[in-house]
Amino acid sequence: MAGPTAIGKTAYAIQLAKSLDTEIVSCDSRQFYKEMRIGVARPSDNELATVRHHFIACRSVSNQYNIFDFHHDATNVINKLILEHGSAVAVGGSGLYIQALTSGVSRMPDPSPELRSTLQQMPIAEKQARLRELDPDYYSYVDINNPLRLQRALEVCITTGSPYSQILANQRPVPPPFECEMQVLHAEPSELRNRINERVDKMVTDGLVDEVHSLLSLRNLPTLRTVGYTELFSYFDGAITFDDAINQIKLNTWHYARKQLTWFRKYSNI
Repeated sequence: MAGPTAIGKTAYAIQLAKSLDTEIVSCDSRQFYKEMRIGVARPSDNELATVRHHFIACRSVSNQYNIFDFHHDATNVINKLILEHGSAVAVGGSGLYIQALTSGVSRMPDPSPELRSTLQQMPIAEKQARLRELDPDYYSYVDINNPLRLQRALEVCITTGSPYSQILANQRPVPPPFECEMQVLHAEPSELRNRINERVDKMVTDGLVDEVHSLLSLRNLPTLRTVGYTELFSYFDGAITFDDAINQIKLNTWHYARKQLTWFRKYSNI
C-alpha cells in the first residue's frame, strides 16, 4: 500500500493488517533509521504495539541501508509472513522500495571509486542541475532533495552514458515469489496540503527541533540530507529564521508529495 506523505497510510495499514491477522512491512526509506523519529513521522509506540511492524528503526543513520539489501531482507520476511498468516501488508511512500517488492530489482552497474568520490563531494544543487541535464525524465519525478537518489542516478548516467530512467525501463528484474495487490491512498490537493501543514506543526510541537539539533554532528551523512532536517540545519547555521525553516519544510514536503503522486501514477494495476 502506498501514497503521498501525510495521507494516512499508517492508520489504514494497521486497520488492514488487523483485518487480515497479519503484520506490516515498512517500505519507508527514512523510517529504517532509529535516530530519526519525529521528522520521518515514525508510527507511534501505540501503533507499533497494535500491529507488529518490520523495518522500523532497525538501522543507525551511520549505516546506510540500500534498496538491494532491503529487497533481499523484506522478501524473506514477506515469504515468512505469508506462510504464517497467509498475507502481509507492505506500506510506504518510497516509490523505489515499493517497486522493488512488487516488481523485483536488478543490479545496476557500479561506478568507479573516483566517480563516486567526486559525486559525493558535489553540492546537492549541482547534482540536481546535472541530473536535469542528463535525465530530465527521471528528474521530473524523483525526490530531488534526496542526495542518495541523485547520487545513484548520476552514477548510472555517467557510467553507462544513458539516462537512468532508460536503464530502469529496460531492466528485467526477477518478479517477486508472491502475488501483489497495489492500493494507493488519494486526497484532493488542498486537503493533502492542509494535512502536510498540520503534520509539520505537530512535529514541531512533538520536539522536531530538539531531534534535529541532536543530530547536528552527523549532518553530513547522506541519510540526514532530507526534508525536515536540512531546513533546520540551515536555521541552526543562522542562514534562515526559524519561521522560514518551518515554512520551507512545509513547502518542500508538499513538493515531495507531488513527486510521489507522479511516481504512483505510473502504475496501471492500482
